[in-house]
Amino acid sequence: MFYSKKKSRELERRVKANDREYNEKFQYADNRIHTSKYNILTFLPINLFEQFQRVANAYFLFLLILQLIPEISSLSWFTTIVPLVLVITMTAVKDATDDYFRHKSDNQVNNRQSEVLINSKLQNEKWMNVKVGDIIKLENNQFVAADLLLLSSSEPYGLCYIETAELDGETNLKVRHALPVTSELGEDIRRLAKFDGPDTKLMQNSGKTKFKRTSIDRLMNTLVLWIFGFLVCLGIILAIGNSIWANQVGDQFKTYLFWNEGEKNSVFSGFLTFWSYIIILNTVVPISLYVSVEVIRLGHSYFINWDRKMYYSEKATPAEARTTTLNEELGQIEYVFSDKTGTLTQNIMTFKKCSIDGRIYGEVHDDLDQKTDITKKKKAVDFSVNPQVDKTFQFFDHCLMESIKLGDPKVHEFLRLLALCHTVMSEENSAGQLIYQVQSPDEGALVTAAKNFGFIFKSRTPETITIEELGTLVTYQLLAFLDFNNIRKRMSVIVRNPEGQIKLYSKGADTILFEKLHPSSEDLLTLTSDHISEFAGEGLRTLAIAYRDLDDKYFKEWHKMLEDANIAIDERDERIAGLYEEIEQDLMLLGATAVEDKLQEGVIETVTNLSLANIKIWVLTGDKQETAINISYACNMLTDDMNEVFIITGNTAVEVREELRKAKEHLFGQNRSSSNGHVVFEKKQQLDSVVEETVTGDYALIINGHSLAYALESDVKNELLELACMCKTVVCCRVTPLQKAQVVELVKKHRNAVTLAIGDGANDVSMIKSAHIGIGISGQEGLQAVLASDYSFAQFRYLQRLLLVHGRWSYFRMCKFLCYFFYKNFAFTLVHFWFGFFCGFSAQTVYDQWFITLYNIVYTSLPVLAMGIFDQDVSDQNSMDFPQLYKPGQLNLLFNKRKFFICMAHGIYTSLILFFIPYGAFYNASGEDGQHFADYQSFAVTMATSLVIVVSMQIALDTSYWTAINHVFIWGSIASYFLILFTMQSNGMFGIFPKQFPFVGNARHSLTQKCVWLVILLTTVASVMPVLVFRFLKVDLFPTLSDQIRQWQKAQQKARPLHGRRPRSRRSSSRRSGYAFAHQEGYGELITSGKNMRAKNPSPPSGLEKTLDNSTSWIENACQKTTDTVSSFNQDKTVKL
Repeated sequence: MFYSKKKSRELERRVKANDREYNEKFQYADNRIHTSKYNILTFLPINLFEQFQRVANAYFLFLLILQLIPEISSLSWFTTIVPLVLVITMTAVKDATDDYFRHKSDNQVNNRQSEVLINSKLQNEKWMNVKVGDIIKLENNQFVAADLLLLSSSEPYGLCYIETAELDGETNLKVRHALPVTSELGEDIRRLAKFDGPDTKLMQNSGKTKFKRTSIDRLMNTLVLWIFGFLVCLGIILAIGNSIWANQVGDQFKTYLFWNEGEKNSVFSGFLTFWSYIIILNTVVPISLYVSVEVIRLGHSYFINWDRKMYYSEKATPAEARTTTLNEELGQIEYVFSDKTGTLTQNIMTFKKCSIDGRIYGEVHDDLDQKTDITKKKKAVDFSVNPQVDKTFQFFDHCLMESIKLGDPKVHEFLRLLALCHTVMSEENSAGQLIYQVQSPDEGALVTAAKNFGFIFKSRTPETITIEELGTLVTYQLLAFLDFNNIRKRMSVIVRNPEGQIKLYSKGADTILFEKLHPSSEDLLTLTSDHISEFAGEGLRTLAIAYRDLDDKYFKEWHKMLEDANIAIDERDERIAGLYEEIEQDLMLLGATAVEDKLQEGVIETVTNLSLANIKIWVLTGDKQETAINISYACNMLTDDMNEVFIITGNTAVEVREELRKAKEHLFGQNRSSSNGHVVFEKKQQLDSVVEETVTGDYALIINGHSLAYALESDVKNELLELACMCKTVVCCRVTPLQKAQVVELVKKHRNAVTLAIGDGANDVSMIKSAHIGIGISGQEGLQAVLASDYSFAQFRYLQRLLLVHGRWSYFRMCKFLCYFFYKNFAFTLVHFWFGFFCGFSAQTVYDQWFITLYNIVYTSLPVLAMGIFDQDVSDQNSMDFPQLYKPGQLNLLFNKRKFFICMAHGIYTSLILFFIPYGAFYNASGEDGQHFADYQSFAVTMATSLVIVVSMQIALDTSYWTAINHVFIWGSIASYFLILFTMQSNGMFGIFPKQFPFVGNARHSLTQKCVWLVILLTTVASVMPVLVFRFLKVDLFPTLSDQIRQWQKAQQKARPLHGRRPRSRRSSSRRSGYAFAHQEGYGELITSGKNMRAKNPSPPSGLEKTLDNSTSWIENACQKTTDTVSSFNQDKTVKL
């Protein structure tokens, strides 16, 4: 839409509750959401403006105007206007369809119902009609479509638990407090609308919908300008020739041409001839090129939509190409910018293993006590005797249940700690099942595991915690809650059990908790530390578990000091932290837990495959650093084999610049000191240049949002980009939506690389819109990212198929299509140039006008469309198995300026053959009946027939993958040519339309002569044979990886190879997998204050979703793939991921 002026920045907002008349004076925005580009009034002007930004469309409009001038046009105007209107209409319909679905999605959000207080009564109102200042009543599990201020809540003390999955993909609950002065207004959740529609944080961070064009589109615009310049040169040459001919020879023909003396001088004749040849030679880039491009892109989009291997059956969600203009760009991606939560992970935590008193539980052993993999045949532990069991929970080690039944005190104490030491709130649904409301999924996994093993957390009050221990209800007195924060990295509770004993239960990061253990735990510490390293090596998130028995007298003294510290005015936080440190000493180690931060299925395989394809993956997440690092290790983006991991945490611009400088010095130093390494500098002269580096080894960069803000400043961002682009992995933590977009723009602007952004939440929208390709994950986290995306699917793992198969094929097909299209049209059009030297530069066409009209529409359109839609060099499976095949697209090798000039030279060569072989053969030839047949019409038919056969043979050579459609289109096009030729040159057509079909009987006369067919055969052989020889020698002497795999693929077609199963391997690790309690400080103070307690709990929403297991057994295969040599292609084996 058009805006008259830019909206000024708002410094303050004045709002009266429930007073629309007052609030309307400030002209606040309404709450209607707009993600579409057009409306009924603006569609035509904006769409036409966008379409005529294509140089080709403007060029054909210019040609159309020229063809309307009779003095210079030797072709009918309809030969240009019909295709031009057709391509503009098709593109407009496609754009309108895309925008219709955006409108439809907007309407779904805008028409959601809400309850608004109007005239002292609650009335149903659509969200789009909500105004700033309206008071709204919300109920459980209701969507919110505006920025609201919480006035009151049905929960005690005006608390409200919200889920932000639709914003950021996180399903953990967050607490919001009502204003104290309004918290007692009512029993319902009531909110005041503060910001509506485009003023909300969501829409402010979404960015504008941008018009995206592919690199091939931009290259074609450049080539059209070059071709136009080339045509101008040809036109000038022919115009000069016409002027010379008119001056020296033309005077002899004035009598026959009915010229009056002085009516036409040679210069003016040359001027008119120039424009005439511009019209005739414009078929080098016909408008049908753009029609064909749109059809091919549409076909590729449907292939993505129809791909069953990208269909997520659990959610019945197919992949969707939401645009049809960017498909080939999917085959040129160099940088992938990915969100973490909900994109790489399911945001579902699963209890996998634990170490208790030096023994690991959660592993499966065979009869020889050897550890084995968990298979589907393995029977899981039966928890059916527990009425509160979580049915999605699976545990395969029966030893833990046996230890519980035998009454092992350490095991009981371990599970008791998990049931007591947390911030979880419990509710019961109508079926009597416990539902846990958790601050973070991590805690939910541990409390749920304890529940399944018989230690069930039932309820809590500010003073007590009630759990069920193996069927017996036990109530513990809660004496103190030592909350978690990012500095402590642990949490503790102090409770008194029914026997009167005071116990401190603590869980936290092992690096922190191990320092606080009693010396008697030293032996157990060593063993548990080994177990934690083993868990971390498997990518699990670990947590140390410990306890301490407290003396009653000591606790009372300590608690008194804590109360004094809580009411202190000066250094309150420091005093409380010191007391926490004091009591959390001399702990007795119990063991450790191992929780799987559930990655989406196939994430590791996808990341490794994309890395093998030379695609760099950057993780841009709002999560804290530890969580992001853990996930990066789990995804194999970070590995222990990396030479160095640079962590940038500076708090000032100077510190950030210094850390970046040291990192670069370290990286350069490492490479200069290596015996086989070298550094290559390629410096651009512009101010925003970056240094291109070739470095040996793998490096990673981790930077937080605070430091990134300084790094994105103009004087530092080049240093950041230089370092980041030399690293294999980049992780940006605690970044805002705007920073995500800025990072993408930085790479786009300075690296000239094709970028892709993928996310699932509304905080990813600006990043998705900024990248060349935006992909939305359509899952349980909302649809905001999907609505703003170019492509969408349900799982991250589908990204590798989208890029390595659909993207690579689309790029491969489009490049072959363009190369062939330019070739066939140069061959077709330049014959007019050579003919000009033999027709007095009169701008006479060498072909019949109907042949010129039908050449690109009928005779050659379908074969090239079939190749552009269906062709493939290798199968989809081999495209996945050999990611290195993706690299030509990144390097833009299949269609570039050099390829264009090669196609141009090939077309010029073919045009020379097409013209001069028939010309030489017919120069003094006679037919079988002794009559001379070297007339203009016979010459035109011979050349046209030769051209159709030559270009058909050429596309047959270019086709790599034959289908029935290819055969029908190629050979059918030749047949249709002869059918139309004999029809249009028949006596019947001449009798009906004598002016339109002057070539009467010529086809029958010419094509019955043997010498004509010999000329056609000679022309075809001379045109095709050099290409055939060159390609044979090239494949034999200098085969590409694609050529090698194609030969290997053909050798394997007769016998399907068997894929051997490799044994599962576990990578070793020296790191610790830190445990993230939450993304903010815990709710310990809230729990002990009792503000979140209530007498009766309402029915909560449904429980946890099912999760899928991940396998990493394929990693060895991926590593093996990179070392396979060419000889392996000829062996009876396959490399399979």
